[in-house]
Amino acid sequence: MPITANDTKRKSWLDVPENSDFPIQNIPFGVFLTKENIVTVGTRIGDYAIDLGALQQLSYFSGIDLTDDMFMQDTLNDFISDGKKTWRLVRNRIADIFDINNPQLRDSTKDRDIVIFKIDDVEMQLPVLIGDYTDFYSSREHATNVGKMFRDPENALLPNWLHIPVGYHGRSSTIIPSGIPVHRPMGQTLPNGESSPVFGPSRSIDFELETAFITTDANIMGEPIPAYEAEDYIFGMVLLNDWSARDIQKWEYVPLGPFLAKNFASSISPWIVTMDALEPFRTKGPKQDPAPLPYLQTKGKKAFDINLEVSLKPLDKEETVISRSNFKYMYWSMSQQLAHHTSNGCRVNSGDMMGSGTISGPTPDSYGSMLELTWGGKNPLKLNDGSERKFIEDNDTVIMRGYCESNEVRIGFGEVSSQLLAPFVRQ
Repeated sequence: MPITANDTKRKSWLDVPENSDFPIQNIPFGVFLTKENIVTVGTRIGDYAIDLGALQQLSYFSGIDLTDDMFMQDTLNDFISDGKKTWRLVRNRIADIFDINNPQLRDSTKDRDIVIFKIDDVEMQLPVLIGDYTDFYSSREHATNVGKMFRDPENALLPNWLHIPVGYHGRSSTIIPSGIPVHRPMGQTLPNGESSPVFGPSRSIDFELETAFITTDANIMGEPIPAYEAEDYIFGMVLLNDWSARDIQKWEYVPLGPFLAKNFASSISPWIVTMDALEPFRTKGPKQDPAPLPYLQTKGKKAFDINLEVSLKPLDKEETVISRSNFKYMYWSMSQQLAHHTSNGCRVNSGDMMGSGTISGPTPDSYGSMLELTWGGKNPLKLNDGSERKFIEDNDTVIMRGYCESNEVRIGFGEVSSQLLAPFVRQ
């Protein structure tokens, strides 16, 4: 079935600002709350949020096999469970409905008033009920930088890193949408030069520039997913800020890896950009040497050219762009990550989220964390307001943006923006 929604010549009868992340060729999926306190599944074109539940009730999806309440829910899980054919049919239909040459909704003031909202008049929600969350560690540059800082600079990568997509299981209960603030966590750390730990607020809060992919129901327990089939079970992608407390992490991560330093908050962008929308931006990833074992081998372009940037904004000050990177730098692809994740028979369900791991590029200005950008705090960053940062301070806001761009179209993710607050105080 062709992806007609990607036609770069298509225009919408809705006004779309120049360089918008959300032209009619994007059609992401999300969940939002209206002024009337109604939660609905929706999409976005330009600066408009579109109520898919209302569209369905008005029979705009007639001919597509959908349950009656498919879009009148507070998560996308059921829609994602319906699989790739349904995703493509619905996305193609939405493109047709909002095509400049289609008068059906365009010329119906009554229907438009029910279906279309200004984006500033809705409140974005977490788009899926995330049952399980896995975070990978798939940027060679990031893993090498961390290895140089904390281990032997001559042997920065651990022996397994070039053979498997290393990952760990995170905590889904503290995944939040853009705009929700994060409290500085309390935790146990070992101060420099001391032999006994202390408990208190983390002094080294960091961001991690990541993306994440959302899965559909991929397998039954015991069934591995071949790498060449893995993309069929990936619905789409979001931006991910995987907050980290580096001082807590340094003390706790041996021998079992990330724990409380990583599970206090993970912020995601609210619109899921589908793999169909990203299809034109495929590219080749880095050469893998040594060659992966057969179950991880793939052919063709499995990486995606997604421009990424991070800004830091002190309270009431202008933001400073502190990093520019690209998803194409990732050593292990999403296909390989999902294939490895299920290689032991682990079940993957609709709405599960898989983080890419910190996305660092080959140059210092493309590093994906404060840990790397300041080299552990040794080289503070200078911000536009004249202040400096070794790590993130209370009331700072971290803003991540991502987009793909060609001569014909720009497909973006919007942003994930979260402010760091002081530690939580019980009233």
